[in-house]
Amino acid sequence: MEQSKLSSRIWISIVMFGLFGQIAWVIENMYFNLFLYNTISGDTNAIALMVTASAIVATITTMLMGALSDKVGKRKIFICLGYVLWGLSTLSFGFISTANIEAVFPTANAVMIAVAAVIVMDCIMTFFGSSANDSAFNAWVTDITDDTNRPKVEGLLAILPLLALLLIFGAFDGLTKSDNWPAFFFILGGLVTLGGIIGFFLIGDSKVQKPKGQYWHEMIYGFKLSTIKQHPILYTTFITFALFGIATQIYMPYFIIYIQQYLGIDNYALLLGVVILSASIVSLLLSLLVKATTLRKLFYPSLGIFIIGLLMLFFAREPIWVGVAGFVMMAGNLLFTTIIGAKIRDLTPKDKVGHFQGIRMIFYVLIPMVIGPFIGSSVIKGSGMTYVNEYNQIKDIPTSMIFLATAIVALLIFIPLYYSLKKPKDEPISQVKADELS
Repeated sequence: MEQSKLSSRIWISIVMFGLFGQIAWVIENMYFNLFLYNTISGDTNAIALMVTASAIVATITTMLMGALSDKVGKRKIFICLGYVLWGLSTLSFGFISTANIEAVFPTANAVMIAVAAVIVMDCIMTFFGSSANDSAFNAWVTDITDDTNRPKVEGLLAILPLLALLLIFGAFDGLTKSDNWPAFFFILGGLVTLGGIIGFFLIGDSKVQKPKGQYWHEMIYGFKLSTIKQHPILYTTFITFALFGIATQIYMPYFIIYIQQYLGIDNYALLLGVVILSASIVSLLLSLLVKATTLRKLFYPSLGIFIIGLLMLFFAREPIWVGVAGFVMMAGNLLFTTIIGAKIRDLTPKDKVGHFQGIRMIFYVLIPMVIGPFIGSSVIKGSGMTYVNEYNQIKDIPTSMIFLATAIVALLIFIPLYYSLKKPKDEPISQVKADELS
């Protein structure tokens, strides 16, 4: 089948919104954790609570706003205005500190209020981010692609989180090391807002196939037993994605803290930068050079590579071996994310693309981020490693056990993956041929 071509304007829009959005998500998913740990509280349960609250808000928001964008038949306004507000809410973190809290509430527990402020603002930021990116932008990408070009688009989208991390490491991580968090949040939040403003002049609205039902009726469509029975492979793939997300969230919130505190690697930006860049190049080349049908046959190998990388990280201690192990793990992660993301887009009903972004979020964000970080925190606390900082605060230290726990959970992914790759006779495929889905 000949590949459908996308215009240069569409590719630029995908890269810009994808990259700027991932800059905001990297800040939330990694640097908010580091910000909370280094400047406010070293209790990893506080990090897990923040991640969980954000996941709940993200899922509910994506369901509501995704279905609304379906009903309205517009994506652009949700994307562009959402990015503007998303960046402004990110910028606001530059004003949060225990010193500022003490100035306003001199008799209160400044640490407790600061933790609460970070969690609340994280939820507000997540609302705007999920409205703009998870619901509207992801639905727009599904609208403008088909099964012939989705693996390439998905491959590009899969590396953007790592490229965003690489950009932050290379240009802005020094601000966090010097405790200049306000400048860090002001600059990157402003960049996301700028992306939204540019988007008003750049992006074009996609052709949205509006659902015929009422808004609130459409909201429950994906939860109905009849819908699940009608799309068994789609929901089995969702379950596969959920287990993969749980595994990833066991180590991801604590990854930089692990490198800093357990391995004692201060110059982690260079190490992770090399890992991210090399893994991204390998993943992107595969998605660009390998045919879509061939790429979809790499589910088992990519998952196996991911697990091998995790086991290597469990044993690695020297920076060079941590880098090699991180490359193997990240390459498997990126490849698996690329092909499963493309498959989910292929199976999504055309007239409910926005709505199914919300269903996808339940499995990709809510379930993983509610379960994964607390598994990781339990493993960390079970190791018993702590240290006391200059403020006499006891802080937990993540150990390599988080990678072993991740590998164990990752092994469970093979079970739903096996069933998601089967082709039941009653599976309705409206967008692609059944033999191209696995």
